[in-house]
Amino acid sequence: MIRALWTSATGMEAQQVNMDVIAHNLANVNSAGFKKSRADFQDILYQTVKVAGSDGSSGVEQPTSIQVGLGSRVAAIQKVFTTGDFQQTGNDLDIAIEGSGFFEITLANGDTAYTRAGAFKKDGTGRIVTSDGYPLSPEIIIPENATQVSIGNYGAVEVLLDGQNTPTQIGTITLTRFSNPAGLNSIGHNLFTETPTTGTPVTGNPGEDGFGSLSQGFLEGSNVSIMEEMVNMIAGQRAYEINSKAIKTADEMLQMTNNLV
Repeated sequence: MIRALWTSATGMEAQQVNMDVIAHNLANVNSAGFKKSRADFQDILYQTVKVAGSDGSSGVEQPTSIQVGLGSRVAAIQKVFTTGDFQQTGNDLDIAIEGSGFFEITLANGDTAYTRAGAFKKDGTGRIVTSDGYPLSPEIIIPENATQVSIGNYGAVEVLLDGQNTPTQIGTITLTRFSNPAGLNSIGHNLFTETPTTGTPVTGNPGEDGFGSLSQGFLEGSNVSIMEEMVNMIAGQRAYEINSKAIKTADEMLQMTNNLV
């Protein structure tokens, strides 16, 4: 019975983590470019009483083994990089990626991060930056006398300067992709950093070589489905309850055993 107590406890711990993941997804249902997470579970150690194929008491081969599992654990919490819904904003510096790719961002310490959140702003020097002030890479500076900003599907950034009738190209937005985006490390602020499991980052122009194209005046919303997360929450809650019920039942059986003494 003691084994059942500990086994059920591992199930409750796993479902606690599952609920934490679901709560984080729901908390970011309105975060632009947010990618939901999914908890993956696996069984843990087995206590082997008898091995299949071993000799039985009468000299015959044992057809099956006797193994008792010792519970479950969280094997991984994986980011799911499906595309979120697009929302039209009309803001010149809101950019959505239609397809594969990430915007490249330069952090304050000089390191490189990546994001799908295209809610860009303009800082005091005219640079295109994130909501936290981190500049887009390669750096693009909008002149002070620019009256209109146009961002093409293939990344070309053009401005209409005061007193001029023809636009001037001031830079090109590039995208980066990875062979295994699920291996990216989340650092908050809708930013990801490279890890050894992501593969070598590949940079290219939007709309070319498999990269997604850009849509100015749109934002990619979160890919969290409230209905799906609510169903997962109910399933996780029931799994937690049944594991707690197993602990209660094992405790009652131990009590019965004690009463026999």
